[in-house]
Amino acid sequence: MGKLAGRGMPSRLGKERRRLVSSSDPERGHRSTNWLNTAAWRRLREKVLLRDGYICQQTGVALVGKHPAPNSPVVDHKIPHRGDAKLFWDEGNLQSVSKAWHDSEKQSREKRGLV
Repeated sequence: MGKLAGRGMPSRLGKERRRLVSSSDPERGHRSTNWLNTAAWRRLREKVLLRDGYICQQTGVALVGKHPAPNSPVVDHKIPHRGDAKLFWDEGNLQSVSKAWHDSEKQSREKRGLV
């Protein structure tokens, strides 16, 4: 941070930002980007990767790479949740895929409205 960090300067983002960041209850209706930074998401992500044996469910590639390698593991929502907490946390809606597949084919399908 800059020179003024920790000198009692108020956040430019205000109270609303602090409230959103500090809240991690999956049942609340806050934005999904905050859900990705929670211990609950990390546990669920690991559970899905173990369930799928660290194998891409779309290509069969072993997910052994470290981010940002093409064969690094990504836990993908089969049906885009678009902020819906029920869809976001549904283990049946999650699959292990490679970063390469997720960043190319999955994004292409979503943009074309096929998912």
